[in-house]
Amino acid sequence: MRRFWITAVATFGLDQVSKLAVVHGLDLINRGEFDVLPPFLVFRMAWNRGINFGLFGGAPDAARWILIGVALAISVWVIWWIRSERDNWKAQLAGGLLVGGALGNVIDRIVYGAVADFLNMSCCGIENPYAFNVADIAIFVGAIGLVLFAGNAPKDGKPAGKPR
Repeated sequence: MRRFWITAVATFGLDQVSKLAVVHGLDLINRGEFDVLPPFLVFRMAWNRGINFGLFGGAPDAARWILIGVALAISVWVIWWIRSERDNWKAQLAGGLLVGGALGNVIDRIVYGAVADFLNMSCCGIENPYAFNVADIAIFVGAIGLVLFAGNAPKDGKPAGKPR
């Protein structure tokens, strides 16, 4: 579990520090947009009051607290699940990414009333209208990692796989 907690704390910290540095340090709240390596990377301020891609963003303020509750419940469930993956370092890393990212977005919803998104990436003539943050990346990578690696820990000294 140590690897899980280190990953979760590091992910949470990186997310919060990046938001402080970009949103407040570069004053993205007032500037709105800052070209880093256009069009590949642009800091573009977006407040996400909903879920992915702003879905349900126009919901009443009670939805914010529901989303906070859902994120906390999922985090508790992942922590409980990862306890059974003691010898599976890949699942522990994935779980830590997911929980650290989820808690980073929970803090945003509590402090700002919305998630602070600022990373915008476009390429090859296709303009991406959406912004995201470090927590979103961690949640996505963590969820994929759990799908791929959880339940694959060796049991009784034998690698997981097809029974013989």
